[in-house]
Amino acid sequence: MREPRFWRRGGNPWPACLLAPAGALYGWATQLRCRWHRPYRASVPVIVAGGLTLGGAGKTPLALALAERLAALNPHFLSRGYGGREAGPLRVDPARHGAADVGDEPLLLAARAPAWIARDRAAGARTAAAGGAGLIILDDGFQNPFLAKDIALLAIDGESGLGNGHVFPAGPLREPVSAALARAQGVVLIGEDRAGIAALIGGRCPILRARLAPTAPAAFSGKRVYAFAGIGKPEKFFASLESAGALLAGRSAFPDHHSFSEAEITELLAAAAAAKALPVTTAKDRLRLPAALRERVDAFEVRLVFDDPAALDALLAKL
Repeated sequence: MREPRFWRRGGNPWPACLLAPAGALYGWATQLRCRWHRPYRASVPVIVAGGLTLGGAGKTPLALALAERLAALNPHFLSRGYGGREAGPLRVDPARHGAADVGDEPLLLAARAPAWIARDRAAGARTAAAGGAGLIILDDGFQNPFLAKDIALLAIDGESGLGNGHVFPAGPLREPVSAALARAQGVVLIGEDRAGIAALIGGRCPILRARLAPTAPAAFSGKRVYAFAGIGKPEKFFASLESAGALLAGRSAFPDHHSFSEAEITELLAAAAAAKALPVTTAKDRLRLPAALRERVDAFEVRLVFDDPAALDALLAKL
């Protein structure tokens, strides 16, 4: 789905007001799930890169950054496998699986470290531990009550923040902010804090500041590009390309986790050719392109960089 405009900061307040009772019920149900279920405690440490909002907040880049920081502990990723047909537990094999099988994010994770999918996170954790994991990094799953977490981090985008501050469907929040902060060991604030997140959190939770940086900053500098993306916040992708010096000759936004058809990509390639531009998408989107056309599209890759890596290490020291 596309994010409704009224979910954003400064959006029309009336739809949110009308949906507020449903949001209160949704938030109440989420808290009950977290309180009533006795979570499975894995035989290895578990850390979650979670989110407070629906859509893209930077959870996957955070999971990848944690794996890089904790490489000595032999981390394995665990994901629900959103968008894939397989239920798991299953180890992701990029040579054998596609996005339609396991989802796009697990494929991205599997390129860095062993990755597993499981709709039953507890079963997935057991399987990953048996498969040699020394540490499990959950990509999303902060609100999942069935697997105990040793450290829970919340990724928050500094630009969009928490939207209009309402719980779904009145807004983008998955649960009330106070309930989430009570279970988190840290907030990773990504990008400039234009939404006042630091002031909102106050001293309730440690804040780690980070930013998304291109892995090859000069690769697109000065080049005309036709950009397209099917992620939670496509406008962030377009802005990142421009910050890297790319000249946007065109842009197309699709819903999050959009499954691109061959006809759509052919049309996008034609639009890029007409604009005399290089077709570019995100690394995650590129995994969902038809295999026959994938090589004709470049990927703009980014990584999460922490302003104070020592503060992150101090938070992760218990692992």
